[in-house]
Amino acid sequence: MTADADSDETARHRFKRQSSRKLTLIIFGVAVAITAIAVVSVLTGGKVTNGNLLTTSELVGHRLKSFSLNGLNGGEVQAPWESGRAGVIIFFASYCGPCQGEMPKIANYLRANSPSPIEVLAVDASDERAAAQAMVKKDGVTFPVAFDPNAVVTTGIFGFQAVPESVIVSAKGVVTEVYFGAIPEKQLATAIHSLKTEND
Repeated sequence: MTADADSDETARHRFKRQSSRKLTLIIFGVAVAITAIAVVSVLTGGKVTNGNLLTTSELVGHRLKSFSLNGLNGGEVQAPWESGRAGVIIFFASYCGPCQGEMPKIANYLRANSPSPIEVLAVDASDERAAAQAMVKKDGVTFPVAFDPNAVVTTGIFGFQAVPESVIVSAKGVVTEVYFGAIPEKQLATAIHSLKTEND
């Protein structure tokens, strides 16, 4: 083997060792980050459910600003914690495919199972009023729906760039859970039950 070939071989081995060390450090770093997220979540009493495999949300454990929006069909819709009530807030839009499958299931569940004293409300984000009105009418939605055409609340307060998303909030306005994606009926029922238990 020539000196140049030997030098090349040595360089390749050195690169492999460095790459291996970097990979080990990356894996260790990811493990530490996941552990830290889990610890913070447990300490704050909150959790994030990964419907779309997203890792976490900075909302959990934080107290939200209050908000008030025009209702989709008139009136005014306020944040539940403004009146001292815990709540589930469902963000949706008529143009969103997963929302079109999610909303009728939520509406059916809530017609059959009263969430009281927990308040369930929806926020229609970055949408056309007429399209959203047609959707909630078709789906038989009877719970409050706020209209957020410019995503002032959706993005400004909650930081969501897409829908559907659901947020579970205590009576003090502290986020206890975030569900990314269309929330299954079972998850909604669990969230409402959990909030009711905390209110007792």
